[in-house]
Amino acid sequence: MKSIQIYDKPLCCSTGVCGPQVDPVLPRFAADLDWLRNHGLSVERYNLAQEPDAFIKNGVVHELLTAKGTDCLPLIFVDGQLVDQSQYPSREMFVKWTGLVPKFPSLSVVSD
Repeated sequence: MKSIQIYDKPLCCSTGVCGPQVDPVLPRFAADLDWLRNHGLSVERYNLAQEPDAFIKNGVVHELLTAKGTDCLPLIFVDGQLVDQSQYPSREMFVKWTGLVPKFPSLSVVSD
């Protein structure tokens, strides 16, 4: 099973939809992560405001934060390898990185 880890900027919640200015990318990203979970992938998401220890325990994350500050966030890992930083990737990028073959509903043909 592929695993994905996301190290987010400090957010008030995992979707980032609270507050006066909602970034429209965040709800889409949250939906994409749910879609990945529904396809059997393991998804872990860490919020700097709520789980700072996770950022210290991961050596790569800690080094990037030390060198670049929070501008490097979010950090996206697939199977422990850093694949993207500083932006929220699209669902298509996750498909590319994981080799996931999306499940589509089967179409049945009704015959008369």
